[in-house]
Amino acid sequence: MPGRTASTSPSAPAAAPGTAPAASPATSPASEDEGQSRSIAAVERAMDVLLYFGRAEQPDLGVTEIATALGLTKAAVHRILTALRSRELITVDPSTRRYALGHAAVALGRAYLARTDVRAMAAPELKFLSERTSETATLSLRRGDTRLYVDQVVPDQELRLEVSLGIPFALNAGASSKAFLAFLPEFELETYLTRHPLAAVTDKTITDPVKLRKDLASVRKRGYSTSNGERQAGAASIAAPVFDHDGRVVAVISVAGPALRFKPDADATVIADLLGCAGRISAQLGYVP
Repeated sequence: MPGRTASTSPSAPAAAPGTAPAASPATSPASEDEGQSRSIAAVERAMDVLLYFGRAEQPDLGVTEIATALGLTKAAVHRILTALRSRELITVDPSTRRYALGHAAVALGRAYLARTDVRAMAAPELKFLSERTSETATLSLRRGDTRLYVDQVVPDQELRLEVSLGIPFALNAGASSKAFLAFLPEFELETYLTRHPLAAVTDKTITDPVKLRKDLASVRKRGYSTSNGERQAGAASIAAPVFDHDGRVVAVISVAGPALRFKPDADATVIADLLGCAGRISAQLGYVP
């Protein structure tokens, strides 16, 4: 009988001898982009949760509170909190199942504060104030029982006020000095008044402790201090405190000019601008009113 020819189905060509099998198709660029987008979204949600702890008024939070505030599911929030706990950014109270910032988050905050430069933070605010008022804007820091100017922005005016940087001044003379003194803790204020006689720098310097206490009380109430010739004859100034994350006064910003021209108490815009600038610097230092 004649031989039968075997039928064969179509198939891929056999690999040539010594040739490796074809590799499986690689992941498409579209799949990679989709995976990266999901990863970025997950990181953003985790950051949102972490940052919410910094904005919240209470020190600890529950899963439901976080989910409601951020528009996330409770399951998603729980996964995020678990991941943050693994890095000690978040801690949990086993009895209440409420979460709070962990020591790793606190360490990040302290590292930021240790690297902050108040002069760098204040520079744009001083420029803003000087441009808005056409007067001199200054930044002062406290050094022991004195304070000194460390920066200033001077307007382009023929008649203008300039201050001497790095020279210590008493804390009872002038708007910037009184802004420091007014917001000291009571025991520090008492120590200062006991230890230092209130010397007159000009004929308008407050040297009576009773009168100074009354003035400082007004400064605390309205949030800023003023001076008309108390440290420098013929100069008028207005100053506001800058607070750190512990609520302590770490700096003072002010606007000053010739008293014949500059009337800070008569211009609500100057007051609002000054307080706004001081508030923005304070916020960068972690201060929450």
